[in-house]
Parts: sequence; C-alpha cells; structure tokens
Amino acid sequence: MNRKVSISVLSLLLLVCLAWGAEKSWTGVISDSNCGLKHAKASDAAAACVAKCVEGGGKYVLVTGGKVYQLDPQDKISSSLAGRDAKITGELSGDTITVSSAAAAAKEAK
Repeated sequence: MNRKVSISVLSLLLLVCLAWGAEKSWTGVISDSNCGLKHAKASDAAAACVAKCVEGGGKYVLVTGGKVYQLDPQDKISSSLAGRDAKITGELSGDTITVSSAAAAAKEAK
C-alpha cells in the first residue's frame, strides 16, 4: 500500500514538473496577422496600424527573431500592447504560442 502511494505521489510530482517546465517566455513586438513582420520594431505608427488591423478582423501575433508566432487565446493580449514590445509567457506548439500571460517588456537600461 505504501509503495503504491509513493509511486502515485512521485508520478504526480513528475507531471507537475513537466507541465511547469514546458512554459517559456518570448520578448518581441505585438503585430497583427495582416502585417506580420512589417512591425518588427515597436513604434507609435506600428501601434496605430496594429490597432486598426485588429479592429478590422486581424489577429494579434508576436514578432521575434525574424519569426511570426500566432497567439492564442487572443483575449490574453491587451490592446495597449499593440505595436509595442511585449513579454509573452506560454507554451509553443508549431508556430502558435498558447498564452498564459502577456505584459509590456521591461525597458533595458542604456
């Protein structure tokens, strides 16, 4: 009986560790599915364009390292992040990040 309980507890701990370890973070610019790499740099112009494209039916995406990642669910992305540097935390599957959190990226000291 004790052995079964121990194995169950260890299995549960292993699963929790694997699930926790699968989550990663990316920093990049929140663009839209229409413009993609066009907004590889954050700016006021990018923010206005992304907001307009998303309002017209486009989806938020993350541009980082010359790649475009789809973001799901979309409601995790605040409109205030459009065209801005952001830190996205979640799990990657193919070219889609399942977002657990999204926030403005911290500014680097110069």
